[in-house]
Amino acid sequence: MSNEFKNEFWTATAGDLSQKRTPFDAPDYTDQPADGSAKIVVDPVQKFQDWLGAGAAITDSTAKLIWNQSKEQRSQLLHELFDPEQGAFSMIRVPMASCDFQSQDEYYSYDDVPFGEHDHDLEHFSIGTGTPGAADATKDLKYIVPVLQEIVKINPAIKIISSPWSGPAWLKNTGHLSQGGHLRFGEYTGNGFAHKDHFEAVYANYFVKYIDAYASYGIPIYGLTIQNEPSNAAKWPAMIWTFKQLAEFGYKYLRPLLDETHPDVKLYYWDGSLNVLDKPLSAYITPQEASAFDGFAFHTYDGPYTSLFKVSREYPNWKLAMTERRCLYSDTIEDASHIMFGLIGNWLVRNGLNFITLWNLALDERGLPNAAGSTGRRGVVTIDHKTGKVQRNLEYYMLRNLSQDIPAGAVRIGSSSYSPDGYTGGISSTAFLSDDGSIAVQLYNPTGKELPASLYINGHSTKWQNVMVPAWGTVTVHKSNGTMNESAPRPDEEFELNPTKLGLSDDKAPGKGINAKKNDLV
Repeated sequence: MSNEFKNEFWTATAGDLSQKRTPFDAPDYTDQPADGSAKIVVDPVQKFQDWLGAGAAITDSTAKLIWNQSKEQRSQLLHELFDPEQGAFSMIRVPMASCDFQSQDEYYSYDDVPFGEHDHDLEHFSIGTGTPGAADATKDLKYIVPVLQEIVKINPAIKIISSPWSGPAWLKNTGHLSQGGHLRFGEYTGNGFAHKDHFEAVYANYFVKYIDAYASYGIPIYGLTIQNEPSNAAKWPAMIWTFKQLAEFGYKYLRPLLDETHPDVKLYYWDGSLNVLDKPLSAYITPQEASAFDGFAFHTYDGPYTSLFKVSREYPNWKLAMTERRCLYSDTIEDASHIMFGLIGNWLVRNGLNFITLWNLALDERGLPNAAGSTGRRGVVTIDHKTGKVQRNLEYYMLRNLSQDIPAGAVRIGSSSYSPDGYTGGISSTAFLSDDGSIAVQLYNPTGKELPASLYINGHSTKWQNVMVPAWGTVTVHKSNGTMNESAPRPDEEFELNPTKLGLSDDKAPGKGINAKKNDLV
């Protein structure tokens, strides 16, 4: 039988970036797989989750670097990343007010009145003053809003998910934005004991005013999480929520108000690492409360990553969102590959992930600007803070593999894997079927040597295609009977990295570090 596609687009990306989505000719079809190769069988009959897309966070730090580029540099970069005919990134995460990665001197919320005063009706709510992008603009209008406005023009279908690091200080028990603290649960503000007079109700209205404010600048908000890293009382803006508090606030306050004002806006539960999820999720949230949420958001700084099954097997209707992970300049090729290509781009996708937003889309050659007290953290791209020149990191190629070749709305289909966890064993794969019948396949090699693979697509041929997958790297193929996006990343520009003050110990590759368990993915 032969029902082969008319067009095929193949690329290879090596873990050391000696190949960077480098195109090569489609391998010939053969009757047998190559000797010793990993046999990758793609089966469109097996259909799994919808794919919403991939992207990264636009923090104040990222937005400043992009906005301070020349107009030509900025246009080239944003088109390369978000243009559907180029990189086709389709997801963005945005902090609601201040986070640890910001360039502005003072932390802010959108309703900064002194502690002890109340603003029941949020009359002082503001995402900033001035014209977006102007030198005298403040808060989100200084950098984030003008950058998002340009992205929306390039890709009007971009999906933005927003998360607060802290609510306004006057709504918290501590009176401070930073160092944790919690919402003043069960207290009242205003005159009365009605639902609207709860601090929780005022905070729910804070989210609605945020959505309205961004809409007034032409920026649609696709989804929300209630809190970034709810268990982390960090020295930057932070706020503590238990699992139960998140469930109750979402069910009793935020979702009902969204249903009245913005019923299409999605609400995602959690948005922290998986290490604190030590019980099935039903221990923390009832089915009734779960009905308020559209999905589960999580970070991948800590395992065991199989804790994800404590969510997905109990609430299979929820979407799964990997909303934060970064690499460091000090990471080895192996570690960065295992984090990005292995854990996130392969294992999580194979196990139900619907979309990815990595951490900062861009940082400079030092890992700045940030208020986290250290350099060395890496963005998806690196922008030289003096010249605006750009270099693309491994994170960029992981995201581009999952955006350029796989249109948002595709469905993951069955494909073979020889790795139990995405970063040990042999070659693994992910595969997707689009509405137009096209198929995209990604092969990942989690080892330090080139490995052979043989690809077979059920229903389209009885023959195999043999290919070598580079060390710590990927091979991708997009097969279609129509036109395909065959655009290429722009070449990197030369400048030196300067990630001083390293010595970070909280970011570990899967399988590394004191918190890792030998079989935490098996």
